[in-house]
Amino acid sequence: MRDWAILVLCLLLSWSAMPVNPQILGKLEHSQKVLETPPSEHPARPAKLPSRNPTRSFWIDSSPDANPLAGEGSQDPLPSEADVCIIGAGITGVGVAYHLIELLNNASLSLEDPLRIVILEARDFCSGATGRNGGHLTPAAFLEFAQRQALFGTVEAIKSYELEEHTASLLVKIIEENGWASDVDLVEGGHINLLFTEKEEKEAKKDYEMAHQAQLNLDSIEWLPQETVEEEYGAPYAGFREPGHNVWPLKLVTKLYQHARAHVGQHASLSLHTRTPVTAVTHETENNSSTYTVVTNRGSISCSSVVHATNAYASHLLPFLAGPNGIVPTRGQVMATRASVDTDQIKTNGWSGNEGFAYWFPRPVKDDTEKPLIIIGGGREASEPLYELYVDDDSETHTLVGKALREFLPSVFEGKYDPDSEPEMEWTGIMAYTRMGDPFVGPVAGLLATNAERDLYKKQYITAGYSGHGMPRAFGCAEVIAQMILAEISNKEWKEPDWLPQRYLTWNRRLE
Repeated sequence: MRDWAILVLCLLLSWSAMPVNPQILGKLEHSQKVLETPPSEHPARPAKLPSRNPTRSFWIDSSPDANPLAGEGSQDPLPSEADVCIIGAGITGVGVAYHLIELLNNASLSLEDPLRIVILEARDFCSGATGRNGGHLTPAAFLEFAQRQALFGTVEAIKSYELEEHTASLLVKIIEENGWASDVDLVEGGHINLLFTEKEEKEAKKDYEMAHQAQLNLDSIEWLPQETVEEEYGAPYAGFREPGHNVWPLKLVTKLYQHARAHVGQHASLSLHTRTPVTAVTHETENNSSTYTVVTNRGSISCSSVVHATNAYASHLLPFLAGPNGIVPTRGQVMATRASVDTDQIKTNGWSGNEGFAYWFPRPVKDDTEKPLIIIGGGREASEPLYELYVDDDSETHTLVGKALREFLPSVFEGKYDPDSEPEMEWTGIMAYTRMGDPFVGPVAGLLATNAERDLYKKQYITAGYSGHGMPRAFGCAEVIAQMILAEISNKEWKEPDWLPQRYLTWNRRLE
């Protein structure tokens, strides 16, 4: 009996000596239920305009020259007319302009006048989600395949991954062909997804097997047993490695805009007006021709077509998108913190874990003496019961989310991060979640039930609702919108790309 008591005491002492693991696990299913449930206290309100005093993001504010286009066009007079007004200057809005100009330059199209493209941004250039995200450019390889196959069928499930692969590979190709890799800090380090629980590991392997049976290309996937991860990286979890890049997102979007502006040629003109929030879009019909008046704080523009590239803020101008059937603004939190060890112990790959609630990667170091700066985002699991859903204010951080982020890396990689260190920067950004987890892409009219409603939105387009996974989807979805606009201008039928999921299209997502 005495020996048994001593054994129990020894076990208790050994457990108490183990590092406390503060991770909050297994919250993905509950957060999805909250997302799908209408708010109980009041109807979901439309999103407000972006806050005037957002938190300072590493990508935007860590150096004085990080955002050379910050106030571009904010003092210039607005044009009275335009052919295409794009609302939002993140990767979606700039992407639409980039693709339109590329398509015009490559099309055998005769226009009487150059296509006048105007981008309007409420705050500084690229100061929304793109300028406030985690810096990952990693297409999903197979996770969630089983669920998507069950809900949408095999073909649609496969297209989910084809779209992301198309988008990410196209961006990397553009970066490399133009010699921008060092300018935008492109790093091809791959991406490791840590599986913290047996349930996560079981579901990931099921997704892999189902995707393999459906002949999705999984040649680049490497499964990593716990022993390998612990030996190579110091984390006591199993996982898998998939292809992926990391990038400075603001610098990438800056390059895309500058490239588009430099290549407008004879077929288009392009202007950008930052610090010009759009407060309304009104519809007018004259001589059987529809036009829109885009109203801003600095005047109005008469436009033939309007593109809503406002993501989480879409319901500000399209209030019928408020609520769980539309787009739910969701605040994400990110911080920049130093590792305690050198890059050779941290490596250069990106990471995610805890069902995607956490994502992080090391920034490139300038020399061997510099400890890597880690950009880590997530922590929403600590903000239960609402998980930061319906929060559209990025002027503040959440204390409990910040605590979860501070504790995460020291608990996963023991000895490589100082648990008492404070981040060098911490900020928030507003993501756009949909109950399906997929964006709305196409004519706004496609969302509406009656012909009278549709007539008001005939030449308005939207691509928004990336559900926290915009970098490997937004630029491809912007390409689709550009193709649709060009088809309309040239009176041709729009041809759907092979890689585009049907369920993204607005006419397949009608709001009742």
